[in-house]
Amino acid sequence: MNEILRGVAEAVRLIATGDPALREIVLLSLRVSGTALLLSTVTGVPLGALLGLSRFSGRRLVTAVLYTGMGFPPVVVGLSVYLMLSRSGPLGQLDWPLVPTLFAPAAMVIAQSIISFPLVAGFTMAAVMGVDPQLRRQIESLGATRVQNALTVLSEARVGVLVSIIAGFGSIISEVGAVMMVGGNIEHRTRVLTTAIVLETRKGNFDLAMAMGAILLSLAFLTNLAVLLFQGRMFDR
Repeated sequence: MNEILRGVAEAVRLIATGDPALREIVLLSLRVSGTALLLSTVTGVPLGALLGLSRFSGRRLVTAVLYTGMGFPPVVVGLSVYLMLSRSGPLGQLDWPLVPTLFAPAAMVIAQSIISFPLVAGFTMAAVMGVDPQLRRQIESLGATRVQNALTVLSEARVGVLVSIIAGFGSIISEVGAVMMVGGNIEHRTRVLTTAIVLETRKGNFDLAMAMGAILLSLAFLTNLAVLLFQGRMFDR
């Protein structure tokens, strides 16, 4: 209990004093996870809507792959990205300027995007499928195009879509295995809150580790609260 209290007190002290090392770690964490969430949202929401609205050959296979990805171990994702980007991997051998390298923020973004993408797409699909089919038929009878139909259904399922984005964010802001594997936890370069917590715990600096843990939880809470308030859904349910 004392360690928890000391950790909270240390977190307050670090925030109040504007510790530059902590600020650097927090900003990198938000930049990496924010970019990964943006990429998984702009790809996962349309795919989830497509799977929820359409019926086509191979849909069940795509859905099965998507559901498998929702439970994919993050460390396996990190291993896959590592092998792809390593010097002996298929992308690493290309040596193209646009191909990310290991132990860089871009590699961490790729790993986190792969982790959050199935969650965003899968929960979006479930939200779209939960919309009353009568609504779709009514929209079609009014002469709406397929795009207008899809946008209307997405608007109706917006709470579920919001949940999918929050779930995607939660899966990556607290992830440690994949980002440590492809990022390397390099100081001033790839060290984020989760990897810093692991490092400080191994060093025996439990106060600092608890402080960063408290900051990580606070960031996750404040980000989710901001999204909910933005959507105007905070007190609806």
